Amino acid sequence: MRRAAGAGTRARGALGGVRRAELIGFALAGICAYAVDLGLFVWLRSGLAWDPVTAKCLSFVAGCTVAYLGNAFGTYRGSRAGGREYAVFFAVNIAGALVQLLCLTVTHYGLGFTSPRADTLSGAVFGMALATCLRFWGTRTLVFRSRRGTRTSWTG
Repeated sequence: MRRAAGAGTRARGALGGVRRAELIGFALAGICAYAVDLGLFVWLRSGLAWDPVTAKCLSFVAGCTVAYLGNAFGTYRGSRAGGREYAVFFAVNIAGALVQLLCLTVTHYGLGFTSPRADTLSGAVFGMALATCLRFWGTRTLVFRSRRGTRTSWTG
């Protein structure tokens, strides 16, 4: 038992004090948001033949809304969730979306990979992975800050 506690302490230190429950809660909210983002993007891009950047912008707004609701009422439910938090959350997610749009723009227009599959991989897979790192940092440090330095997670 002593060994397990030491391993948990090391893992927490390596992640800068991030608790496992917080990561799980953020991931669950993110998975739901990602499903909405990806599903809507693929439908708009492949099914309706929309421009890839326009499709990504619309799917982003839908996914961002799902992520905010999941984090505000789930992962960080013990934190304040008001107008300021909503605005900062969207600002953080716009920064993440710019990362995704940059990936999509470079591959579609710069490198000439113009198929719907290439657009999906660059915007909704690789771009999303990079943007998720930025979003996690921003969500926990700028949006749902706790005055006492503690966070309440619905997963633990």
